[in-house]
Amino acid sequence: MPEVTPAAPAASSEPQKYRPSRAPRTPANEEPAAERACDFRPVDTGYTKADAIAEANRCLDCKKPLCMEGCPVGVHIPQFIAQIRNEDWAGAFDTIKADNLLPSVCGRVCPQENQCEGKCILGRKGEPVAIGQLERMVGDMADELGSTPKRKPSNGKKVAVVGSGPSGIACAGELAREGFDVTVFEAFFTGGGVLTYGIPEFRLPKSIVKREIDSLEQLGVHFEYNAVAGRLFTADELFDEGFDALYLAVGAGLPRFLNVPGENLPGVYCANEYLTRVNLMRAYEFPEYDTPVRHGKNVVVFGGGNVAMDAARTALRLGAEKVTLAYRRTEAEMPARRAEIHHAKEEGVEILELVSPLEFTAGEDGFVNGIRLQQMELGEPDESGRRRPVPVEGATLEIPCDVAITAIGTKANPFASPASGVETNKWGYIDTDENGRTSNPRVWAGGDIVTGAATVILAMGAGKTAARSIAETLLSE
Repeated sequence: MPEVTPAAPAASSEPQKYRPSRAPRTPANEEPAAERACDFRPVDTGYTKADAIAEANRCLDCKKPLCMEGCPVGVHIPQFIAQIRNEDWAGAFDTIKADNLLPSVCGRVCPQENQCEGKCILGRKGEPVAIGQLERMVGDMADELGSTPKRKPSNGKKVAVVGSGPSGIACAGELAREGFDVTVFEAFFTGGGVLTYGIPEFRLPKSIVKREIDSLEQLGVHFEYNAVAGRLFTADELFDEGFDALYLAVGAGLPRFLNVPGENLPGVYCANEYLTRVNLMRAYEFPEYDTPVRHGKNVVVFGGGNVAMDAARTALRLGAEKVTLAYRRTEAEMPARRAEIHHAKEEGVEILELVSPLEFTAGEDGFVNGIRLQQMELGEPDESGRRRPVPVEGATLEIPCDVAITAIGTKANPFASPASGVETNKWGYIDTDENGRTSNPRVWAGGDIVTGAATVILAMGAGKTAARSIAETLLSE
């Protein structure tokens, strides 16, 4: 009797149910540490399309997506991840841009581990979905996709934005999409604020920032550079010119100092000056660009945040033979992103824990040549919840250096306010309500000048919130 081959089962008309992959997190594509530490090439070259699809397949597609709760600008994360999974790149791009005008920036510099990825359920027992890498990858496809920003017809209302950092451009972009005529006034000769002058090329290429600024100009936002608000014009003058509202996003870039002897010696920089000279004014190409910066062989950086990491890693790339990161607590208490600490150590930065500077000393040439340090130990927690560093009596040490950089935080600039009737608190930050509105009903504010130094994405969130409030107010008049 001949063998009978069973018939193949009939194809189901039901769509196949999505089953998430159990694969480990797709690793980042990083340049070798020994090579990247010698120049300003990007540390991470980003995901390929294949990487992105593999990572998108790890998403659990939760019915209650906690990741969105961690996003200050409310990106519809599960939706764009599903679109990546289905290779709908244009759809993923549009989904992200609907809520975040700077995906290529946020994907690179935002602390996703404390925000969207920090809420991901996969992170409870393993590694969360690499949401930041996925957002960055899709954002970087802007040129390939040829996406054109969309805006509503003009509504005849004009808004002035002071400052082109993350908060300012987020507010400007949201308002422009709603049909407002928006002009951004920037004190520097180029846009981006801290994205341009504060974050090194190896973390955030300037070409990325320029592309995002260009997309806002395509949306209809006007940029006026070398325009110092409060000096060249006031709010009243802007209102007289026909502007209906003003958004202040001037940042908080005044450096904090150590206030120890010798801090004013040549060769001692604050991180803001050091990074601005290198990032914005291209001091690393001196004398082609006439902005010198001292290239030390033995560099010491004080601080434990992302700015300190940026300064230390920049010094390495400028030829330092030894870079020491001196911090008054331990590495475990450093507020910098874990990835930044890892990259810094991988590149050769040495961390000196539990020390605080007492004095900078000078050599015969008058430049700094050493630092005397107080050894510390951790005591009881302070108001931040971290254990307070206290001096170890009689325990000091001296270390050599020919460049020192202080990166211990910033505070509000004592700017000449362009608007009368805007109240500030005792620290110089602008007081606002939950919508960013100040005591002057025609003026809003947001970002670091309201909250103090924070993250790019939180500043953007403030810009979006203020934009909604401005729109509702002006369109109801």
